[in-house]
Amino acid sequence: MLRTRHLVLFSLAAATVFILAACTTPAPPASAPSNGDQSAPAITSTEENAAPAASDQESTATESQAPASSTSAPASTEIIIDDTPPPFSTRSWKTDFTKRSVQWEEILSGGPPKDGIPSIDDPTFESIADASTWLTERDPVILFQADGVTRAYPLSILIWHEIVNDQVGEQPVTITFCPLCNASIAFDRRLEGQVLDFGTTGKLRNSDLVMYDRQTESFWQQFTGEAIVGEFTGKRLTFLPSQVISFGDFVKQFPDGEVLARPSRDGQFLRSYGRNPYVGYDSSTRPFLFTGVPDPRLPATERIVGITTETAAIAYPFSVLQEVGVINDEFEGTPVVVFHKAGTASALDQGVISGSKDVGSAAAFDRRLGDQTLTFAANGDGTFTDAETGSTWDILGVAVDGPLAGSQLDRILSFDHFWFAWAAFFPSTQVYGQ
Repeated sequence: MLRTRHLVLFSLAAATVFILAACTTPAPPASAPSNGDQSAPAITSTEENAAPAASDQESTATESQAPASSTSAPASTEIIIDDTPPPFSTRSWKTDFTKRSVQWEEILSGGPPKDGIPSIDDPTFESIADASTWLTERDPVILFQADGVTRAYPLSILIWHEIVNDQVGEQPVTITFCPLCNASIAFDRRLEGQVLDFGTTGKLRNSDLVMYDRQTESFWQQFTGEAIVGEFTGKRLTFLPSQVISFGDFVKQFPDGEVLARPSRDGQFLRSYGRNPYVGYDSSTRPFLFTGVPDPRLPATERIVGITTETAAIAYPFSVLQEVGVINDEFEGTPVVVFHKAGTASALDQGVISGSKDVGSAAAFDRRLGDQTLTFAANGDGTFTDAETGSTWDILGVAVDGPLAGSQLDRILSFDHFWFAWAAFFPSTQVYGQ
């Protein structure tokens, strides 16, 4: 059976320049020109992106929901214990490289060194009013809630840092974003009595961010939450509910919410926040450092809403959602509804994120409420109406008008990822409509 509240979700051939020079020094805003590759959109450079290296630069309606299951993908078939050294320098690592669950050739260098893409370890937050001076209504943010605290993490910041180690109320959380897979995922950073802190390894697997914990320096796959190298190999992090929505929707729903502030030093911002260093990436047919063959059922960088159980996975293409607005479905015995609302910009299209194409936001919920199974229709204005009671619902799964006003649908943990990555980690996935 599909597990609501406990469900887990889950190019660039010629990229040449990126952010190593920006890893340690503040940078002024700058333009992001293409590298001129005619066959695929290119990871672009700005003034701060001066080092000749490719980069691996690379969501919650109610906090009362139980954490998502720690199982996010089929477990690795075996743990390999041997003395075969990895094909990269281990000089700066204290990782136990004798223990892993993947083959060494699957792990590729993305260009930057360990922590070359710096995580945010001491985040600060600002008010809606302050954030509105630099964010537009269309800017995408990751919504996360815990213990009565509601926060937005702009992708305009995470596209440069990829990891935020935070404490939201009593909840230790790591908010992550892998631009190369368009994967925004929140994790409980507690494991076996420890609170872990995460950084970037500078490595990729299936084009996805490989993180590491600073306690044991085990390597973790962001897409699945599984440790793949080191002491914690085979362990899994618990996924937490989160959702990518527009800043405008965040402001409307949570006027007292907190927004991640842009990191700065000596009065200067550390990056060109608001700019996209991956111009055109979400139209690419050749994902960066992806060694497999993209599943041909959908375009490689088509956005999908992905849902999994222990034994099955399904992908709902954004191209379908943008056309119909809502999908009523049943997956693994659970009635599912997937909402789509226009008005959220892509973080991976134009040089300025707020000016990028509208890809919208999406979320999945259990259609059951009490003893009723609801059937939804899109109203064309970003709201949805159920046929059974005529109540109106929003993108967060909350009834805002009608007999069921105030009711909340149970969230099915899901996120919008790029298709090529989803299919790489879940090769047996179904595709809705096919």
